[in-house]
Amino acid sequence: MTLYPKLITDALATVSYPGTKKNLIESEMLADNMRIDGMNVSFSLIFPRDTDPFLKSTVKAAEAAIHYHVSPEVKVTITTEFKSKPRPEVGKMLPQVKNVVAVSSGKGGVGKSTVAVNLAIALARLGYKVGLLDTDIFGPSAPKMFGVEDARPYAVNKDGRDLIEPIEKYGVKLLSIGFFVNPETATLWRGGMASNALKQLIADADWGELDYFILDTPPGTSDIHLTLLQTLAITGAVIVSTPQSVALADARKGIDMYQNEKVNVPILGLVENMAWFTPAELPENKYYIFGKEGCKKLAEEMKIPLLAQIPLVQSIRESGDEGTPAALNIDTATGQAFINLAQAVVTMTRRRNQELPPTQIVGVK
Repeated sequence: MTLYPKLITDALATVSYPGTKKNLIESEMLADNMRIDGMNVSFSLIFPRDTDPFLKSTVKAAEAAIHYHVSPEVKVTITTEFKSKPRPEVGKMLPQVKNVVAVSSGKGGVGKSTVAVNLAIALARLGYKVGLLDTDIFGPSAPKMFGVEDARPYAVNKDGRDLIEPIEKYGVKLLSIGFFVNPETATLWRGGMASNALKQLIADADWGELDYFILDTPPGTSDIHLTLLQTLAITGAVIVSTPQSVALADARKGIDMYQNEKVNVPILGLVENMAWFTPAELPENKYYIFGKEGCKKLAEEMKIPLLAQIPLVQSIRESGDEGTPAALNIDTATGQAFINLAQAVVTMTRRRNQELPPTQIVGVK
């Protein structure tokens, strides 16, 4: 039997590629490098990217089609090429990002996302280049707080790679899984799916040059935190808690997660959120609903800086719900509180960078 190119292309035309729902030839996936030597044939298939979920199954189907339609005696060698350059390896992602700051809490309901969003906006108002990644895969809130729930990021081709373009508002580059899922339904994903989605938002996005890359992390300690620690060298962590005892107990766990010897991420400081309640009609009054200065005492005990005490004020909640966070209005006490927090984070980050070596990416299995 004599092999010739049309026998091969006819066989490949019987293989459907799920990404386009057309066959390999119609999808223009056969590279112009076919080589035939007796009963040996070699060629490349071109895929959109190296993370293509259909890659392995398509290559196997192509080989099987040649054996079935041409001859089982044919020795088939298939290599792969990619339209988009492969994702940078861990350790070389985000080369233009100077500082990665994780905003964390041991438990939910302490206003961590509110602090993260207002911190990012306050840093931008101070003149820094800022990005915010909402890493809470199962409960994303940043799109609502920025007033961009209906936004849909698009892809741009940059340096041979297809990258997600972050949404930009209030001087902050923003990405969240909330842009890609139905906000009316629960996100039912296994841990691996969530981690892969998160890696895409980090490595396959055009973040560009940033002074501060803020990570709004989910509550607690989870797969998501481990993925972040294994993917990015986190400059430091900001721990958010309310003054009440149950929140402080969980804040200790959050601190321990980062100070664990296998992780070793410096704690930039603590933020005491909902430190006191001040009614709008009595702005001088303070009511310590969740206890008084619990976070301050924890900071002193653990020798960690207290970065800010943020009051429980109705306008903070309202401005977040309306997509106009409090940090936008620096003429108010709450707006100034977040500006002061941002300045404290800048100071502690600079001190950390002067006194400590760069954080290493965690190799935990």
